[in-house]
Amino acid sequence: MEKGYVLQGDVIVIHRDLTDLDFFVRDFLTILKKHSDYLIVSGFVSIASGRTRGTEDVDLLMPIMDKIKFTAFFQDLTQNSFWCYQGDSAEELYPYIKDLQSIRFARVNEMFPNMEVIPITEKRRAKYFEFTRPQKMKIHDFEFKVPPLEFEILYKELVLRGKKDLDDAKHLRTFFVDILKKERFKEYEPIIRAELS
Repeated sequence: MEKGYVLQGDVIVIHRDLTDLDFFVRDFLTILKKHSDYLIVSGFVSIASGRTRGTEDVDLLMPIMDKIKFTAFFQDLTQNSFWCYQGDSAEELYPYIKDLQSIRFARVNEMFPNMEVIPITEKRRAKYFEFTRPQKMKIHDFEFKVPPLEFEILYKELVLRGKKDLDDAKHLRTFFVDILKKERFKEYEPIIRAELS
């Protein structure tokens, strides 16, 4: 049976066509990458690798920004037809960022899909750990960064644990069976479990 992906160097190249959700994520990242680093986490990782399920939001980790940087990022988004659920100005939104609370962006006149931007610092240990060990994934010409697959799987199985999350984890275990590394599961598990204590 042919696999749904190939490894090209350190990039996982997924064999499928781009969807409307991919275009939304790509457009958002094109803007974000001018201002910040990022990591796409959670459901989109499974969907990107071919799991057919709907999602209304895409989760993205972003290192905390200072107010000037965030203002430039916010203006760039609004000039490119994105709006934020939590407010209409950087002034209004920055307290969320400062308090490490997530904010959501969608295209103007739309509610879904939306991008949930989750600010992080080194204090969020598990999130910071995955953030600093990105795995590149690519669909056609759209390349983006996700967590190590083993980390993503364990996080869904140990922390999130909803039906959708467990099904996502099962899909990732099956789809990427040939490249998952046992030693990584061993390394990552205590880091993730520490978040539960």
